[in-house]
Amino acid sequence: MIPKMLITLGVILIIVGLLWQVGGKYLSLGKLPGDILVKRENATFYFPIMTSIIISVVLSLIFFLIGRFR
Repeated sequence: MIPKMLITLGVILIIVGLLWQVGGKYLSLGKLPGDILVKRENATFYFPIMTSIIISVVLSLIFFLIGRFR
């Protein structure tokens, strides 16, 4: 049970990593409207609110579908 789950998690992470690497050129996650970026003289503050919401919704849908068909 656990080895099968770890293999599945590993495959999902590989796919997400590849999509992030290739899709980063086309999808600008982290630079969406709603992300907060404050630049000062010697400091930068970045808080990706919209990116976090989108990632949360996508992960919730994925986990819902996995639970639904399991």
